[in-house]
Amino acid sequence: MQLPLGPQTPAFVQLTRWIFSPMSFMDECVRRFGDMYTLNLGKNNLVFVSNPQALQQILTQDTKADFHAPGDLNGLLKTLLGDNSVICLSGAQHQRQRQLMMPPFHGDRMRSYSDVINRVTTQTLAQVQIGRTFDVRTTTQAITLRVIMQAVFGLDRGERAERLAHLLSELLDRGGSPLSVSMLYFPILQQEWGGISPWAIQMRVQRAVDALIYAEIAERRTHPDPSRTDILSLLMAAQDEAGESMTDVELRDELMTLLVAGHETTATALAWALYWLHKLPAVRDKLVAEIDDLGADPDVNAIVKAPYLEAVCNETLRIYPVAMLTLPRVSLQSVTLAGREIPPETTILGSIYSTHQRAELYPQPQEFRPERFLERKFSPFEFLPFGSGARRCIGSAFAMMELKLALAKILSRWELELVDKRDIHPKRRGLVTAPERPIQLLVKSQRSAIDLHPVQAIDRGAFA
Repeated sequence: MQLPLGPQTPAFVQLTRWIFSPMSFMDECVRRFGDMYTLNLGKNNLVFVSNPQALQQILTQDTKADFHAPGDLNGLLKTLLGDNSVICLSGAQHQRQRQLMMPPFHGDRMRSYSDVINRVTTQTLAQVQIGRTFDVRTTTQAITLRVIMQAVFGLDRGERAERLAHLLSELLDRGGSPLSVSMLYFPILQQEWGGISPWAIQMRVQRAVDALIYAEIAERRTHPDPSRTDILSLLMAAQDEAGESMTDVELRDELMTLLVAGHETTATALAWALYWLHKLPAVRDKLVAEIDDLGADPDVNAIVKAPYLEAVCNETLRIYPVAMLTLPRVSLQSVTLAGREIPPETTILGSIYSTHQRAELYPQPQEFRPERFLERKFSPFEFLPFGSGARRCIGSAFAMMELKLALAKILSRWELELVDKRDIHPKRRGLVTAPERPIQLLVKSQRSAIDLHPVQAIDRGAFA
C-alpha cells in the first residue's frame, strides 16, 4: 500500500518551499497530482487532501474508529501557546478543555461582546483623519487586539493592559517572519547564543507576556469579583465533571490561544475584506446600500443576519483563507479515501486553501464574487475557513460577529478609497497568511455612522 504521489524533490527543498511560498506550492501540487498528494516536510510524510468527499469522511470520523486528531502533532504551536492549549491536547484532555472553554462563546454571551466590538471600532476610527491615508492592517490589528483584550481579560486601559497589548503585538510581529517560521521547523535554530539570537529575543518577549498573564490571574484569585463576565473570569469559574477548575498554567495556555487566534486571524480577514470592497466599488456600493437600509440604529441581530454582508465575509474567508490547513488527523487503520487506499498511521491535512480554489465548486475561483454564497449553499467540507470536526475553531461565531460588526461600522462611517489599485496576493505570515504588502486607504469623507442598537439577547441562529 503506497501513499498518494507527490513531489520527488528532497525533503529540505520541499520544506523550504512550504515555508517561503506555501500557496504556490500547493497550487503546483494540485495541478500535477490532483486533490490528494504527499509532501515530505521533514520527520513524516504528510498527505494533503482537498477533495470534499474525502474531507467529510475524515472530519466526521476524527473521534471514531478510522481517524483521530492528536494534539501532539500541533507541536509547532506549543512554543507560543503552551502544552495545555486546547489545540495541543488529545483525547479526554482535549475534550475536557474544550468543554470548559465553550460557555464564553455561547450565544447568550455574545451581546456583551457586540457592545465591545462596536465601541472599540468607533474609538479606533476616531483617530483616522479625513484627507489622510492609513495602513489598513495596522488599523484592523488595533481594533481586534483591543476587542480581544477587553473580551478575554476585561481590560481596556491601565499599565498592565497597555504593556500586554504592546508585547503581544511585538510577539506576533516577530513570529510572522520567514526566519521565525524556519526556527519552528528547524530546532537547531532554537538557540539563545548568549541572549542575542532571534530565538532568544522572541523567548524574552514570550516570558514577559507570560509574566503579565500570570500576574492578572493571581490578582483575580486574590480579589475575586463574581460580577465580571470577561472570558478569563468565566474560565476561572468553570469546573469539569469532577468539579475541578483550570490550573494557572492551563489558564495561561488557553488565554494565549484565545489572544493569538482571536486577534491575528480576524485582523487579517478584516483587512482583506476592506481591500476587496474598495478594489471592487460595485461590491462595496451594494453592501453599503444594504447596511444603510437597516436604518440609523439597527440591532446586532439585523447586522449579523444581513445576507450580502454574510456573503462578503464568506467570500473574504474563501478566496484567501487565513488558515491554510486543517489541524492534522491520523488514520488508525487502512482506509479508502476518494478511491485511494491510505495505510494506517498516515498523517492527513485538509487543505482549506486548495478546497476553496476548486473551480467546479467556485467557478473563476480567483475572482472575488460574494454572490456565489447567495446562489447556493456550500457544505461544511466545501467551505471550511474555521476547520471542521473535533478541532473546529471554538471562537468561529465570535470571529464572524466581529468581522461583520466592524465592517458595518467602518463602511457606515467613512467614504474610503484604495490608494494603490494593483492586485495584492497572500503570503505566509507565521503559520497563517496575510496580504503580501501594506494596504493603504484614503479617507475621503465621513458618513453618518450607524449606532448598533443593543438587544436583550443575541439570536442563536445568527451564529450557527
